[in-house]
Amino acid sequence: MRKIINFLIFLLLIMLFLSGCNANNKNGNLFQYKDSFVGDNSAVGNIANQLRSGENLEGFELKTKEKPYGIILNYDWLESEQNYKETAIFNATFLFSLVQNVDWITFNFDSREYKITKENLQEWYGKELSEFKNEDELRKYIQEYLKDENKVNQFFN
Repeated sequence: MRKIINFLIFLLLIMLFLSGCNANNKNGNLFQYKDSFVGDNSAVGNIANQLRSGENLEGFELKTKEKPYGIILNYDWLESEQNYKETAIFNATFLFSLVQNVDWITFNFDSREYKITKENLQEWYGKELSEFKNEDELRKYIQEYLKDENKVNQFFN
């Protein structure tokens, strides 16, 4: 009986260890990367992987040789054009809020490319994106704007 109990405890510990190793970082605190820089490959990669469609992110490039600095995100994702637009706005808002010196972001989806500048996005929101202090506040703010499909489409026109 004692051997069976020890074996079950051993199996339980292995399962706990393996589930910890496979934990998805989607629920991580994105604001731990607040005030990162475009040149910080690790921070930008961690942010991008935790945002919408992060599981479809094929790779990214950091453009830091000359100003204005930018990020190119490449996705392998077949979706509707509206979902591309909403994802681009959502992800750009987070990146502009967290990465200090990024001026533009290009999103490459399978058949679409969207370039968003920090200046245009802040003008669309009517708010300085670096003012946000936590993830929940920023998510709620973005969702209010994404509710209006016409407003989303106007941003890209």
